[in-house]
Amino acid sequence: MIPYGRQSIDDADVDAVVAVLRGDWLTTGPAVEAFEADLARVSGTPGAVAVTSGTAALHVAYSALGVGPGSTVVVPPLTFVATASAALLLGAEVAFADVDERTGVLDPAAAAEALTPSTTVVATVDYAGHPSDVDALRAAVGGGVAVVQDAAHSIGGTLHGRPVGSAADATAFSFFPTKNLTTAEGGAVVSPREDVLARARSFRNHGLVRDRAQLRWPDEGGWHQEVHEAGLNYRLPDVLCALGISQLRRLDQFARRRAEVHDRYRQGLSDLDGLVLPAAQPGAEPVWHLYPVRVREGRRRAMYDHLRAHGVGAQVNYIPVHWHPLFADLGWRRGQFPVAEQWYAEELSLPMHAALTDDEVDHVVDQVRAFFAA
Repeated sequence: MIPYGRQSIDDADVDAVVAVLRGDWLTTGPAVEAFEADLARVSGTPGAVAVTSGTAALHVAYSALGVGPGSTVVVPPLTFVATASAALLLGAEVAFADVDERTGVLDPAAAAEALTPSTTVVATVDYAGHPSDVDALRAAVGGGVAVVQDAAHSIGGTLHGRPVGSAADATAFSFFPTKNLTTAEGGAVVSPREDVLARARSFRNHGLVRDRAQLRWPDEGGWHQEVHEAGLNYRLPDVLCALGISQLRRLDQFARRRAEVHDRYRQGLSDLDGLVLPAAQPGAEPVWHLYPVRVREGRRRAMYDHLRAHGVGAQVNYIPVHWHPLFADLGWRRGQFPVAEQWYAEELSLPMHAALTDDEVDHVVDQVRAFFAA
């Protein structure tokens, strides 16, 4: 079975991990700082905060922006549930806004319509790797609302020459094995704002305060530390950050291969009626995490079954978040967000990862064409 996504690990990655295992630091050591510095360079930000997962990154980002009881976070339905549930965990309400029909990314006009007096954050999702237009979103929602960019799919991408991570108030990355680079499990928060980075660092480490200037009882002793606000243990260990450092060195290589796979699919499938290929807006340079095609005329399930039966691990991304019982029980109903729901009805992710061979891509193309020819 050709998987729809998988990690790309080489000997340099293994050597990097082994070096940490044989060293003095397994966690909260120099590899964490080095990985965060590398992430900051890639994202064009003054700093980064490595955490244990993409979900943790969202949780940390929301907390760093003050999300909590009495606030509302607007999210698109076409995403993994964590984009919304991480806000719920902080006691906020979640509202939904529909997506752009061409890209599947949050529609700025729909986000503006979803605003209420309690809205503090709008979260946009870089669906399939397509960078969100944060500037357009800010113009639509106004200056009083912070923007979180769920960039679990898009590290290394750019929009109008600006790297993903440099535009939003906080950006969350994921380093799950199927993503553009991996630390096995892991994630990070980046921001152009030093205050957001400081709050993120505190939250990922139990909220511990060690800076003497901030301590309430600074003369207690050299061992003294305090918790002023609650946080969690979201620290990413050195052993995984070492893998991330090694992977980042090949991010450009991964991006080029994903672009080659994207182009090979386009060349092999663009003439098929009833199949819509992924689109990108002008100025976008995605790093394609997914290759989401849309199967028209109600044939998505049949094509999924056909591909799976012929060794192609196609997948569906995603069940609309407001359909999950967690949100249905809060009053959200099917039919409220027709664009995202139509995406779900038609979307099928073909295999997309840097380790795909041309022969494997051609096999996928052949099986898609065979399905339409039947």
